[in-house]
Amino acid sequence: MDLGIKGRRALVCASSKGLGLGCAAALAAEGVHVTMTARGAEVLAAAAAAVRKANPGVEVVEVVGDITTPEGREAALKAAGQIDILVNNAGGPPPGDFRNWTRDDWIKAIDANMLTPIELIKATVDGMMARKFGRIVNITSAAVKAPIDVLGLSNGARSGLTGFVAGLSRKTVRNNVTINGLLPGPFNTDRIRGVAAGQAKNSGKSVEDILAQRASENPAGRFGEADEFGQACAWLCSAKAGFITGQNILLDGGAFPGTM
Repeated sequence: MDLGIKGRRALVCASSKGLGLGCAAALAAEGVHVTMTARGAEVLAAAAAAVRKANPGVEVVEVVGDITTPEGREAALKAAGQIDILVNNAGGPPPGDFRNWTRDDWIKAIDANMLTPIELIKATVDGMMARKFGRIVNITSAAVKAPIDVLGLSNGARSGLTGFVAGLSRKTVRNNVTINGLLPGPFNTDRIRGVAAGQAKNSGKSVEDILAQRASENPAGRFGEADEFGQACAWLCSAKAGFITGQNILLDGGAFPGTM
């Protein structure tokens, strides 16, 4: 299927690895010119080179910086130019017990996982509406749908973003600008391994055993892969998905047990 976005320009945040890289690679495969951001220069350079090599007709720009800071956002927006597609993504806050979190912990989580996406939306959405095309995808978490107790910082910050987008997305769609959330469940990324490492310290089990058990308990019998997440993102960013807005789509292998 031709997704109708060849030649568009995308900014994909935190895209040197994991789900962000999956999204950048999938968009580039559809002919989208991609600006990739990350804090680690070496890993980002390698990721951008791989995307560039796989898609020789596509412009791939890399911007080293922390997207959760004003300076990082300014650099990314300047490098990306006219943005048609925005994929908001940032590393999730650490797991833990809410009794141990300080106000600074909460502010850091909200800044990274709620306010940063809102700032990037604010910087791009008016231009998208003026041009009558825009796709904004916020990578949040399945925890928005089914909260995970040890991820309270993530639950709170990402749910705040979801509530904000619920209102805004109904105002932009008339101008062919959609805003949606992709809610990843268990994917084969550094994030899930980090959570497993924390659980291993308290359980006496190895990280490998915890991961194997969690994968087997998923209805799909496995973890998701970053490339299939990226393909879902690319479709949601396509010209074919203009009637979908304000939605939060789970990609969790059937883990959420609800009917809606």
